[in-house]
Amino acid sequence: MIEVTRLSGSTLVLNADLIERVEETPDTVITLTTGAIFLVKESADEVVEQVIEYKAKVFHPRIRLSDRPSLSVVSPDSEDG
Repeated sequence: MIEVTRLSGSTLVLNADLIERVEETPDTVITLTTGAIFLVKESADEVVEQVIEYKAKVFHPRIRLSDRPSLSVVSPDSEDG
């Protein structure tokens, strides 16, 4: 579950597993697989970061992202991969 802030200022807790997409239009719009749509104050990057933190807690409860070295994306065409 992640906590986000509606444009009205009230908080809302969403099931991160139901998020289908997050768009900035320029307001951040979260669409769930149920069809529900929420406008929130957080940026798309903040929402994604919350989902990653939530999933890390669920699947690796002893590991916190802040404890790990930063990750980088490696292209499949690069010589490192």
